[in-house]
Amino acid sequence: MSANTQIVESFWLARPSISVAPDLLGCTLVRQFPDGERIRGTIVETEAYAPGDPACHAYSQRTPRNEAMFGPAGMSYVYLIYGMYHCFNVVTDLEGVGSAVLIRALQLDAVPKEFAGTSENRRSRLASGPGKLCKVLGIDRTFSGVPLSSERLLHLEHRTEEFQHAVESGAVNIVRTTRIGITKGTDLPWRWYLGNCAAVSKLVTPTK
Repeated sequence: MSANTQIVESFWLARPSISVAPDLLGCTLVRQFPDGERIRGTIVETEAYAPGDPACHAYSQRTPRNEAMFGPAGMSYVYLIYGMYHCFNVVTDLEGVGSAVLIRALQLDAVPKEFAGTSENRRSRLASGPGKLCKVLGIDRTFSGVPLSSERLLHLEHRTEEFQHAVESGAVNIVRTTRIGITKGTDLPWRWYLGNCAAVSKLVTPTK
């Protein structure tokens, strides 16, 4: 696919997470490292979390932990699970509304230098899960609340024209299923991924 440097605007993300989540497929997450290295990854799997959703971190109340979810659209929200895995989210909807999209998997254009010796088969799976992509991109809770609209640290870029045309023509298979790895809100079909993509965390029977 041809490169695209058009940065996603915050107003484009100021919509309900269930609308933004499928639209983020094919967009690019770009990580700028302090030493100048830049790693790009195509978003291939997302999950939406929204108000009224028992699996959403903002479901009960506003807390120091979930504060970033209530910020303006286009911010990052990063949390820690099991005491060891970070998960990266894109904040959506209007300011004051606890809403976000979990980025579950990326298809990396290249790998960071520390992973240069990784086999070809493993490379396609380096970012095939929320914890794995945060590890390979060095994302932790210090990134929570960081705006994604500039080229500092992290930013998002729109789909390439080629990818958008493929979506519109039906050449790209976007699969919709219920979310995984949660115990509440398991019936909500708020997970989307690119079919036949090796970087997707887990294939699930599509929602009818």
